[in-house]
Amino acid sequence: MFFASDNSGPAHPAILDALTRANEGYAMGYGDDAIMDEVRDRIRTIFEAPEAAVYLVATGTTANALALASLTAPWQTIFCSPVAHIHEDECNAPEFYTGGAKLTLVGDSDRMTPAALRAAIEGEGNRGVHGPQRGPVSITQVTERGHVYTLDDLAALTATARDYGLKTHLDGARFANALVALGCTPAEMTWKRGIDAVSFGGTKNGCIGVEAVIFFDPAPAWEFELRRKRGGHLFSKHRYLSAQMQAYLADDLWLDLARRSNAGCARLASGLRALPGVRIDGTPDANMIYTHMPRAMHQRLVAAGGVYHILSDTLDSGDPDEALPARLVCDWSMPDSEIDRFLAAARG
Repeated sequence: MFFASDNSGPAHPAILDALTRANEGYAMGYGDDAIMDEVRDRIRTIFEAPEAAVYLVATGTTANALALASLTAPWQTIFCSPVAHIHEDECNAPEFYTGGAKLTLVGDSDRMTPAALRAAIEGEGNRGVHGPQRGPVSITQVTERGHVYTLDDLAALTATARDYGLKTHLDGARFANALVALGCTPAEMTWKRGIDAVSFGGTKNGCIGVEAVIFFDPAPAWEFELRRKRGGHLFSKHRYLSAQMQAYLADDLWLDLARRSNAGCARLASGLRALPGVRIDGTPDANMIYTHMPRAMHQRLVAAGGVYHILSDTLDSGDPDEALPARLVCDWSMPDSEIDRFLAAARG
């Protein structure tokens, strides 16, 4: 009953098989392999972006940091939500790779609004040489609290950024989960809504470790290549990244896996809502749930083998009815039987 993170689940067998096939014989290194040529063409087709520059890296932090560094000068600031991964979970990697650009936090929740973004932008870039200059906007889709921006939401945020001549980056660590939740195309969720660059995630959705960085305008491409090499993230045996992404995209596996994890989350959320004392925070739009459950319920779940993030350090003592916050995430491999076993343990 492992609901700690979709990072913790297994890789899909198709990914492993692809690596075995790629391991035969010799191939050019550093992204010059034939598999990467196929991956690049496939991503351009999927995104309806024939001129896009496409690169692969091994981690989401690398994808975000290098993409943003290619869009941001050291004296600028990046606008993001206060719970954005680039702010809370990347150990200042964007600041490091940009050479010192800062982050400006927008609003007070996981979903930025155009009004809050406009206020944040207006608050910077107005002190001349003494203050940070305005830089790109970074949006997370799915957000760090499990919500999905609608297409209109995305369009409104990118329009606000464009009013100030700013680029927009999409952190798509759970890109596929958001896409199937919205029922739209990759183009509709990105460049058709004004997104300039995307971190397109695979690791959380059945891969071992691969993320794509996509620039719809290829102008930053050469700078990205230099930054990737200088930052130590250009793989010599790149074919093992390419093979993962090739298998991930083949026969729409990436969408199938996202549908599975989203469906598991919906099943889990429905079961939790039926339990006394449980409150689901907001609407779980994809594969992540934030909830409050009674302390006694948490204790039963942990005793039964449940593994998830309890966002409190007082599990072992206190009122058994006190509601403690938690995060639960479903990955593609979670069977319905495990979800039902978790719910049965919660019921007691």
